Amino acid sequence: MFSSRPSDTGTATGSGSSGPSGPAGSPGSVTDRLRAVELLGSVRYGRMAMSMRALPFLAVARHLVIEGRVVLRMHRGLGFHESCDGSVVAYGADNFSTPASGGVEDLWSVQFTGPVEIVHPAPDHRERFGTGPAEVNGEHFDPVYLRLDPRIAHMHTLAFDASP
Repeated sequence: MFSSRPSDTGTATGSGSSGPSGPAGSPGSVTDRLRAVELLGSVRYGRMAMSMRALPFLAVARHLVIEGRVVLRMHRGLGFHESCDGSVVAYGADNFSTPASGGVEDLWSVQFTGPVEIVHPAPDHRERFGTGPAEVNGEHFDPVYLRLDPRIAHMHTLAFDASP
């Protein structure tokens, strides 16, 4: 379990390009959201989009899906976690550098948007992250963890025709 300050932890139930349940006729569904979470779990790193001093910013993070939420591990020394705590962020990942050979979903990307807060995962959850980098920008890696409560999920797949 997590240790953090209390927050609203509403549940996301949809996907696609709209809010939690999407408008009538939206292509998103609970199945799409579950597939997006499954795809996210198949890669280790992604990018978090946030605002720092009213400017957009991207940061790389290691992630796990724990209890339906996206838990991120970042380097404390960069201070990004302080800018994000209590804010709404977007987190995305893809397999663009290692696409599957053939199949329906050769390439994919997923994005989750929602509030994020600093957390202190249980030791078994921290162990699941594995070993972190030795250094970040020449500084000893000091992990900090954020929990993203996805309210919106997007999934995009690119399928390629196998014929020439």
